[in-house]
Amino acid sequence: MRLLPFALALLALPLTLAGAAPVRDWSATATMTADGAYVIGNPAARVKLREWASYTCPHCAHFSAESEPVLANRMIRSGSTSLEVRHLVRDPLDLGAAILTRCAGPRGFAGAHRAVFAAQDQWFKKGADYAQANAARLETLPNLVAVRQLADAAGLTAILAARGLKPAAINACFADQKSVDRLLALSAAVPAEVTGTPSFYINGKLIPNATWVQLEPALRAAGAQ
Repeated sequence: MRLLPFALALLALPLTLAGAAPVRDWSATATMTADGAYVIGNPAARVKLREWASYTCPHCAHFSAESEPVLANRMIRSGSTSLEVRHLVRDPLDLGAAILTRCAGPRGFAGAHRAVFAAQDQWFKKGADYAQANAARLETLPNLVAVRQLADAAGLTAILAARGLKPAAINACFADQKSVDRLLALSAAVPAEVTGTPSFYINGKLIPNATWVQLEPALRAAGAQ
């Protein structure tokens, strides 16, 4: 086989690289399941991680931060793994956070989900303090009005607004009783074997009492890359 002269080979190299198909980043992709859960990543991924989570759960926030460099930035990004987020709503502040992250829609959910967990230590205490100081008044309000006021006071609404969610969209999401009912139905459908948050399934199998230290090798054994 005749070899190209060195200079011609160098000229051909950029053309070869330019013609290569870009690798898709799945980490910002989200799709909704039939019952209203969000799946972050490739919906056809070989490894399907399901998490029952609560935004007011400190262990959930810790898992999100600890796992992100590998789970979000490698496994999900590569398309080998997906993360199905199923909300287990524990309290009105948690409900407000879930309404807001879901309000970001398929394009924004993945980033909103991580952002709310990343700022949990900032908004959780604000929200809890506000709820305690205004408990009697909040109880007199319609449920979604009270949840919205709590989310505003905690700073949750500001977190999503900073990510580009418009006031009109936020108002619409807090007024959408049908979508909130769907979220609460999703939360109520928690299996009996799930006794707390976070709880994880890999390809349909519960991984009991799992932390990221235990989950990472289990995901790799299932084929996560």
